[in-house]
Amino acid sequence: MVHYISPERLTIERVGEIIDNHMTIALSDESVRLITRCREYLDNKISECDHPIYGITTGFGSLCNISIDSADLSTLQENLVKSHACGCGEKVDPRIVKIMLLTKIMSLSFGNSGVQLSTVERMVDFFNEDIIPVVYQLGSLGASGDLAPLANMCLPLLGLGEVLYKGEIRPASEVLAEKGWKPVKLGAKEGLALLNGTQFMSAHAVDAILNARRLSALADKIGALSLDSFDGRIDPFNDEVNAVRPHPGQLATARAVRHHLEGSELIRQPKKHVQDPYSFRCMPQVHGAVKDALEYVGNVIETEINSPTDNPTIFPESDIIVSAGNFHGEPIALPMDYLTLALSELASISERRIYRLISGHRNLPPFLVAKPGLNSGFMIPQYAAASIVNQNKGLCWPTSCDSIPSSQGQEDHVSMGGNSATKLCRVVANTERVLAIELFNAAQALEFRRPLKTSPELEEWHSEYRKHVPFIDNDTVMTPYIQASVEFLREKC
Repeated sequence: MVHYISPERLTIERVGEIIDNHMTIALSDESVRLITRCREYLDNKISECDHPIYGITTGFGSLCNISIDSADLSTLQENLVKSHACGCGEKVDPRIVKIMLLTKIMSLSFGNSGVQLSTVERMVDFFNEDIIPVVYQLGSLGASGDLAPLANMCLPLLGLGEVLYKGEIRPASEVLAEKGWKPVKLGAKEGLALLNGTQFMSAHAVDAILNARRLSALADKIGALSLDSFDGRIDPFNDEVNAVRPHPGQLATARAVRHHLEGSELIRQPKKHVQDPYSFRCMPQVHGAVKDALEYVGNVIETEINSPTDNPTIFPESDIIVSAGNFHGEPIALPMDYLTLALSELASISERRIYRLISGHRNLPPFLVAKPGLNSGFMIPQYAAASIVNQNKGLCWPTSCDSIPSSQGQEDHVSMGGNSATKLCRVVANTERVLAIELFNAAQALEFRRPLKTSPELEEWHSEYRKHVPFIDNDTVMTPYIQASVEFLREKC
């Protein structure tokens, strides 16, 4: 199946479909027309213009006042890519790099960047052939876009740097030769178009949002199982009480939990207690607030991936080239920090439900084992969850509140959105681990409620889970079961 890149809005869900289904991409006729028109306009403008144009006939950053001879314009762009390839630290997940490629192609396809059609087509080749540039997590200030990581991503177009191809990291020059491809020869402005942009940040955000949406729904389902296993009350999830404070996420969470518990014998049995702890009772409010944050951030990121974010921006129809700041990451850095905080809260309330399940209350045995004392049972999985939640809290410090000037003060305010992006993905992964530990505990607790049953939906889910993670009678090594729980949430949900 082929996805055609066009001016039509690219949704986050569609990005997920393209990546997960290993779809190929191609430029639509309209995108080809827009790219070609812009490049022809730029070439004509360069030949006719008698004044400097930033980044096209001048140096970059604080070197913007130095004019470049027309014979050196291609060398200028190649030097830009090489000098800016300063990524450090861990390698970026190949899945995210592939999203970077896709969103960079999308950004260039609007016809405001001045790139050669052949350059974009070679990026399409890389995407379709699963030739994944090696990119590193550290190096972006999120200001003139994601300069360092995008430079590392684009080096292989020039036959430089490394790529992951068929499971092996290799010099890009070898793979290009194997394919019979010549290195791209950059024209004026092209290096700047490739390196300016927010694709490192936004690709991480897209991947985080896709996972966060899945985890948000799972949190409701796991929370419902925990509620039933804890012998909780359904009243706080009624429509009436949530409709008087009608935040969309709150209403959606309440309805989701009621749906998951429909037909449960446990939820219908008379209750001796009049209230549940907040971690159960306030799921609509807390899970709902996460949903609302996710909706807002998703809309922002979707706007971002459907925008040209390099500089200068070229408008052939208006006959203007504008040097401005559409590469600045602030519009998405703040929301990514917000989503990091929201996902951390989802993990935090999950850990509190874990703690309640092992606390020995409401006729559940301490630490969810029949012989506590001899067995520590589920004592330490809660420790692990608490440790993960603590790390999340440290990662919640907003990197977007910091700015370190660069380029001799020309870039005197930066977003630090690259770090917002990478820590967001770390918190998403951590939240998945905490929810997996909650499922591990809730499934164990449910066994102590027999012969009563939860809802048919949750009983079926519980039975499927038991094919991967058994009931724990006596102490055993827990790490494999926690990992199996994580994999269950990824593969079966």
